[in-house]
Amino acid sequence: MIDTSTLKGMREAGKRLAEVSEILKEHIAPGITGKELDEIAEREIKKRNSIPAFKGYGGFPATICFSVNEVVIHGIPGNKPLLPGDIVSIDIGLSYKGWYADMAFTVPVGKVSEEKQKLMEVTEKALYNAIAIVKAGIHTGDIGEVVEKTVKQAGFCVLRDYTGHGIGRKLHMEPPIFNYGQKGVGPRLKEGQFIAIEPMVVAYEDCSVKVADDGWTVYSIYKKPAAHFEHTIAILKDGYEIMTRI
Repeated sequence: MIDTSTLKGMREAGKRLAEVSEILKEHIAPGITGKELDEIAEREIKKRNSIPAFKGYGGFPATICFSVNEVVIHGIPGNKPLLPGDIVSIDIGLSYKGWYADMAFTVPVGKVSEEKQKLMEVTEKALYNAIAIVKAGIHTGDIGEVVEKTVKQAGFCVLRDYTGHGIGRKLHMEPPIFNYGQKGVGPRLKEGQFIAIEPMVVAYEDCSVKVADDGWTVYSIYKKPAAHFEHTIAILKDGYEIMTRI
């Protein structure tokens, strides 16, 4: 049986994070900057008696990861305004009474290209296809296989050097949740665990990336657009529960 107090704590953390994410989505428009969105995120997290999970984590300087177009993950919010046709990925986490929640989403800024629209749809589909198979007893490789298959069918690729993860009393815990894999391979998931599944996808057949001089920003070396979706998930005996939703 899953511990009810643990489940309640994770639900509360996830709900708060989902609320903040919805507020951020409402503010995303041409002209707004990453720094402005970061300030909104920090203010809204603190209003909910929570602590930004990313700020200061490993030295990261902001509350959100703000990744535009060919930046896949870990972009640092700055003063450059968003432009029509951009896509922006926001990764965000918080801690509420010691319970951690983590999520990410990618949204368009105005009208975007067909390629970018397809990329967002495929990446989100990969996340939900993976979530749909979650239950106690499956292997982490089962999740990775579903994510990779969904993405490859679209002609895109998943990052292999960055993964999802366990989560709970810490932001990052075991096991790693790879976005590629083979059914029946990897650790088995147990009832009462919590994991963050997060496909990171580039609209190209090659996901080669580099890290910028700031030591954080990860971008496609081919300058291809990227998308990132993530939810925190509870592992139940016969299924799952998404923590990061209202």
